[in-house]
Formats: sequence, C-alpha cells, structure tokens
Amino acid sequence: MKKRALFIINPVSGGKNKDSVPGLIGKHFDKNSFDYTIVHSTLEKPIRTIAKEAMAGYDIIVAVGGDGTVNEIASAIAGTDKVLAVIPYGSGNGLSRFLQIPMDPVKAIAAINEGHTQIMDAGKVNGQWFFNMAGIGFDAHISEVFARTKHRGFRSYFESSVKEISKYKAKDYHIEIDGDVYERNAFMLCFANSSQFGNNAHVSPDASLHDGLIDVVIVKQFPVIRLLEMGLRMLFKKVESSKYVQIIRGRDIKVSRKGDGPLHLDGEPQITGPILEIKVVPNALNVIVGANYKP
Repeated sequence: MKKRALFIINPVSGGKNKDSVPGLIGKHFDKNSFDYTIVHSTLEKPIRTIAKEAMAGYDIIVAVGGDGTVNEIASAIAGTDKVLAVIPYGSGNGLSRFLQIPMDPVKAIAAINEGHTQIMDAGKVNGQWFFNMAGIGFDAHISEVFARTKHRGFRSYFESSVKEISKYKAKDYHIEIDGDVYERNAFMLCFANSSQFGNNAHVSPDASLHDGLIDVVIVKQFPVIRLLEMGLRMLFKKVESSKYVQIIRGRDIKVSRKGDGPLHLDGEPQITGPILEIKVVPNALNVIVGANYKP
C-alpha cells in the first residue's frame, strides 16, 4: 500500500525561486511507493493550517523551505505518528544541515525516497515549539531586524548582523537550569537543540537531538574586532573553548530579564515578556534524515 506525501512549498522562504520544485518532484520522487500532492502556502492559507488539515490524509509532510517552514509544519505534527521530511530552501537550513539532509533538492528528494527515519527531541519556550534553535539577545534582535528587510538569504542576514553588532549591548539575565542558578550579563542566550544556527555556524558543537537535553549557550559581550575569530570558532566547532562562551545543559530552564524583548524560535522573531520557561520534549518528532546522519 502506497504512503501519501504532502509537499508544502513556502514561496518566500530564503528568497529563493522554487518554480522548478514541482517538476523535480514529478521527475525524481518515487511514485511506485508514494502518492503525493503539492501545495503552496499563501497568506490566506498559511503553512501550519495546511499541515494541520493534512493530518488525516497524509503519512509524510514535506517542508520545502527553511527552518521557519520546518517549525510551522513540525509544530502541527509533533507528538503524532506523522513524519516530517525537508527539501531545504531557506537562508541557513540549520536543522537540515545537522540532519545531513542534502542541500541539493534532487538529492533531498532521493533521501525522502530512501526514508531513513529518526525520532528527535524538540523544545518549547512558554509552550511554543522549536526544533533547531531558540534564543534571546543579539540573535533574536537580528532575527527581528532581518524579518523587516526586503531581501532574504544569507547575505542579507550577514549584512544585518555586521551593521547591528557594534550597537547592541549585553543584558542581565537570571537563569535557572534544573535548579541551579546563574546570574549572567550576556550578549545572547541560545537554547540549542541541534548544534548550529545554519550555514554550518555551530554554536553548540556537541548538541544532540536524542539526549533529552537543551544546550543553554551563554555568549558574553566580546570585542567587535574578535567577530571574525568567533565566526571561525563556530565554523570549526571550537566555540566552547572561547572564554566568551559557556554551555550548560539541562531539561527545565527558566530565564528572567528586565522587561519585554525579542525571542526567536527557529529564526522566526516575536516579542515576549520578561520570563521564559524552556523545556525539552523528548522523542517529539519523526523526521526523515540524510543517509550519513549518525545520532
């Protein structure tokens, strides 16, 4: 009996043209094993709504987009027996890269055909899902700035970061992790389920999607002249050896800050209150991974 797959294409994700995607699916998707439908999200019919409506009729929901698209679909199907797959078309594709899903769409379709499936942990901030990375501080501020720019893609994100980094100042946080208390003045706090933001920038190189833990990455204010060094440390998975970085792992995390501020969930920004409760949800999501992925 064939499985049923729904491809949800986010037309605006990553600022990349996806006109060729339906043809690639038609040519390379295994029609002997699957029946499939392709839909495009719209303002009137957003991604999460489509995914929720697909729960009854499909076995696999495929995100054609980036981490934000993945978040919308995964938030709808987490905790069920439905399976997430991804054809990466975002600006950073952090979760896809971590899961060794090929960036080439034809190879990503081949990975879906092969169907190597893992069950992964997820996180929640004040009850809202994240699957790759959440954060407050500078990265959340940049996510908010980036969301207002006309152009998507890595270049726009990088330019926004360089422009804002000299203006942004560290803030005070009261952090509780599994009962232990930390008072920190931090440039940013990352809540890492996987290791990277995207584009192979590894903020917590030893993070795991299967350990029942969230990595709390505390980044202190660092001199702007060390920006290149910090970038190289992330690229070469050496960030934890920096004197400006502390990583603490835990299951139940509470963060208090002075006043409202930005939060990002898998790169998508919002404004939240001064108190954030972060929890890990073990074995929350079934996902198709790349052939080279090793848990």
